[in-house]
Amino acid sequence: MIKRLHVIAAATSFVTVLASWLSTVLAVLLGSHRQIADTRQAVVWGLFVLVPALGIAGLTGSAAAGGATDPRIIAKRHRMLFIAGVGLLILVPAALLLDGLASRGEFGTLFHTAQAVDSAAGAISLALMSLNVRDGRRLASTTSPPEDAPCTSP
Repeated sequence: MIKRLHVIAAATSFVTVLASWLSTVLAVLLGSHRQIADTRQAVVWGLFVLVPALGIAGLTGSAAAGGATDPRIIAKRHRMLFIAGVGLLILVPAALLLDGLASRGEFGTLFHTAQAVDSAAGAISLALMSLNVRDGRRLASTTSPPEDAPCTSP
């Protein structure tokens, strides 16, 4: 049950960051100021999905891993800590700042600088989350069969 919840929370986190990042990039490149402001507001609302999903993914991942020493699990832990730090220190404040600026129509240097930092941090988070997905899939494929599975060895 914990592993299933972990997969759901991790997938929700990844999709939420990806949707926020893509919609922001498309709005900035192709949209009007109104569309950019609407997108920035939607990103803030997305935080109400993202923050709990990341927390659940982190907690369930730690619970599922226990005291495991597999290098892939250790790497996933380190990446998750970095992702959480980037989220709390860069992505959340940037989302709030950019929403405030865009809602007031302030698309100057501060907006574009914050947008660049936000986009870079989002891309880095997506890359690290992708590595965690890769390692998680590899770990899941190498785990032993359940206890009630029939034994096939002689």
